[in-house]
Amino acid sequence: MDDIARLAERVGAKLKARNETVAVAESTAGGLISAALLSVPGASAYYLGGIVVYNARGRELLLGRPSTEWGLVPDREQWTLTMARDLRERFGATWGLGESGSAGPTGLAPGCTCTALAGPYETVRKIDTGSADRTSNMTRFAMSTLRLLDEATE
Repeated sequence: MDDIARLAERVGAKLKARNETVAVAESTAGGLISAALLSVPGASAYYLGGIVVYNARGRELLLGRPSTEWGLVPDREQWTLTMARDLRERFGATWGLGESGSAGPTGLAPGCTCTALAGPYETVRKIDTGSADRTSNMTRFAMSTLRLLDEATE
């Protein structure tokens, strides 16, 4: 967790210096993205809120989209970007982060996720760890998502 804490601290400092804010929609990272950002003293200056949407019903309730839109989506990248855009808009944040995939050990393509950044700059990345180790994947997914924001705030 030291690496993720250092990354979150760097991202938080940059957001504060730039007077920017973030909202997070995460799935298979299980709240680790938000927890890392919130572990930094003064996080209330930049962290507006987040949600963990782990199944179709949760996506429907928390993102306001019918569960039929979020089933086994062939274009996971587009849906992850939509999550980031939706939460950014709902919170009025500078940046929205999205993450969705399969941490493993079972499910569709364990070790694969998509991360997305929505804001003044947008990007989506697909990550395949090649592993079904759930705990390791969750941490790697959170780190990868935070890196998008770190790179965008250079």
